[in-house]
Amino acid sequence: MLPFEQWLLIAIIAISTTFYITNWVPTEVTAVGTIVVLMATGLLNAGDALSGFSSTATITVAAMFVLSAGLMRTGALEAVTIYLGRFANGSERRLLLLLALVEVPTSAFMNNTPVVVMMIPVVVSLCRQYNLRPSKFLLPVSYFAVLGGTVTLIGTSTNILVSDLYRQSGGPGFGLFDFTGLGLIYAVVGSAFIILIGYRLLPDYSPLANLANDRTHSTYITELVVGSESKLTGKAPADVFSRIALDERPQPPQPIRRHRRLSPSHGQMEANARPVITLLEVLRGGQSYQAEALRNWRFMAGDVLLVSGTPKDIHLFQQTQAVELASVIEDAERTSLTNFDDQVVEAVVMPGSEVTGNTLREILLHRRFGVRVMGLQHQGRQRVQGLRTHRLEVGDVLLLSGKTAGLHTAAETCRLLLVEGVESSLVRKAKNTTALVIMGLVILLASVTAIPIVLLALAGAVTMIVSRCLRTDEALGALESSTLMLLAGTIPIGVAMEKTGLVESIVNGMIALVGTSNPWLFLGIFYIVTAILTELLSNNAVAVLLTPVALSLATILGVSATPLLVAVLFGASASFMTPFGYQTNAIVMGPGGYKFADYLRIGALLQIIMISVATIFIPIFWPF
Repeated sequence: MLPFEQWLLIAIIAISTTFYITNWVPTEVTAVGTIVVLMATGLLNAGDALSGFSSTATITVAAMFVLSAGLMRTGALEAVTIYLGRFANGSERRLLLLLALVEVPTSAFMNNTPVVVMMIPVVVSLCRQYNLRPSKFLLPVSYFAVLGGTVTLIGTSTNILVSDLYRQSGGPGFGLFDFTGLGLIYAVVGSAFIILIGYRLLPDYSPLANLANDRTHSTYITELVVGSESKLTGKAPADVFSRIALDERPQPPQPIRRHRRLSPSHGQMEANARPVITLLEVLRGGQSYQAEALRNWRFMAGDVLLVSGTPKDIHLFQQTQAVELASVIEDAERTSLTNFDDQVVEAVVMPGSEVTGNTLREILLHRRFGVRVMGLQHQGRQRVQGLRTHRLEVGDVLLLSGKTAGLHTAAETCRLLLVEGVESSLVRKAKNTTALVIMGLVILLASVTAIPIVLLALAGAVTMIVSRCLRTDEALGALESSTLMLLAGTIPIGVAMEKTGLVESIVNGMIALVGTSNPWLFLGIFYIVTAILTELLSNNAVAVLLTPVALSLATILGVSATPLLVAVLFGASASFMTPFGYQTNAIVMGPGGYKFADYLRIGALLQIIMISVATIFIPIFWPF
C-alpha cells in the first residue's frame, strides 16, 4: 500500500495533467497552480518547488526561442526553400525530398515550432505555383521538423530537459552531437517512409483557388446563408446556379478559404438572365461538401453556401433568392459583411499567443486592429455557431477580414500565423547573414569547446538583439510562455516524485511485473509508454515523469542509464498520431484541412517504424 504522500502526489499529477490536456485554464495558470499546491501540501519546500524557474533547461530553451526567432525574422529559411522549390518542378516526391533536405538539418539546430511556422506560407505558395495540394505537404512539414529535432541536443526542448535532469542526478548529461548517429537514422528512415509511402495516405483536399481559378479578376469568394424564408430551400444546386465547381473526384471536408481576389483567366462565361454565380461548396452541420456530393443536394435552411462572383452578381443573387451575406464578428457583436474590398486571410493561433484561452469577445480584434472574424475552424471542423463563446486554442484557424495593415499588426501582436504566401512576410533580409553567423558560432563553440550550452545560447540571444536581427520586444515575444511555464511547473513534480519515494514504488512495480533479466524488454516498454503518453500529454511533461524512473530502474538493474534515457528522449520527441501530441502537428491542422483520422492513418505506421528502429539501434549505440 502506498503511503499517503505518494497518493497525494499522484492526485496532483492527475489533476494537473487533466488541466494540461483539456486546456480548461491556460497552461501558465496550471503550472503556477501546481507549484503552489506542491508547497502548500508540504511535499516540497519553496526552493525545490521553484527549481523549474532556475533550471538551466528552462533558461536554455528560452534562449533558443530567441535564436530561432532571429533566424525566422531575417527570413533565412524562406530564401533557401524557395530556391530549392524551383528544382521540384511540380513533382510531389521531389518537393517532399527537398523539404526534408531543408527541414531536417534546420530543425536539428532550431526550435521546431519556428521552422514549421516559416515553412507553412512557403509551402502554400509553392503549391499554388505548381498547382499542388497543400494537404499532401503540410503534415510532412511537421513530421520532418519532429524527425530533425532528434539529431542534436538543441533540436527540441525535450532533449535539453532530459540532459539537464541526467546531469542533476550525477550523470554526464549529453553533448551536442551525442545522439546524432541515431537521430540521422531516425530522420532518414522516417523521411523515406513519408516520401515513398506516407504521402499517398494523406488526403487529397483541393484548394479552393483551384476550384475557382477560371473566374475574372473582379470575382470574389464569400459566404451566403440560406434562411428559413429563402427561395433556395428545397431546390437543387443545378436549378439555381449558373455553374457548380466540379473536381475529378468526391472531396472530403476541407478548410474554407473565402472572399479572396481571384486571378484572371480567358473564356469568361457571358452573362445571362440570372447572376453568374459559381457554387464552390456547401457547409452543413460543420462539414464541408463539394463536387459530386452536390449532385443530388437539396438546400435546407441553415446551409452556408460558398460562392464566387462579382459583387454586383452576388448582390443581385442575394436579392432574388432571399439569402443573406454571412455575418462576421466585431468583438462581441455580429454584423453583416458588406465591404468587398477588405482583405480576407486565414490566421492560425500560434503557441504562446495572447488569444489562447480567450474568447473572441475578449480579445477585441476589431477595436484594436479593425479586424473582424468571419469564421473559425477548430480541430478540423468549421464552426458557424458559438463563435463568440469559443475559447481559442493553439492550432485554431480564424478567418479574418480587414485592411492589410491591420491584419499584419494583429498577427504580429497576437502571434497569429497568416497563411497567405511568403510575399507578405515582413523579414529583415539585410540581416540574413548576420543571424546565420550568430547561430553558426553557437553551434561551433558548443561542438569544440567545453563552454556550457546555456551560456552559449544566452550569448547568442543577446547578440541577436545587439546586432538588430531582433528588436527587444520581438525577442520577448518569441519566448513561448506556455512551454517555459510548463517546464517550470513540471520539473518540481520530478523532484517530488524522488522525495516522496513514488519513483521507487513505480520501479518496484515494474520489476515485479516484468522481472530483471531482460533490459531490452525494459527499453522497448519505456519507448512505447513514452511514445503513447506523448500523444496525449506534453512531451516535456512525459520526459519529466519518466526520466527519474529510468534513472532509478537502471540503478536497480545494474545497467547503464543512458539507453533508457535515450528511449525516453526519442519517444517523447516522436509524436505523429494526434494533432495535439506535438504543437507543430496542431499548427498545420487548419491550413492543411486535416482531420484526426488523417494523423492516425499515417502516424500509426510511422510510429511503428520508429519503435522498431529505436529498439534495434539504441542498444547498438549505447550498450547496457
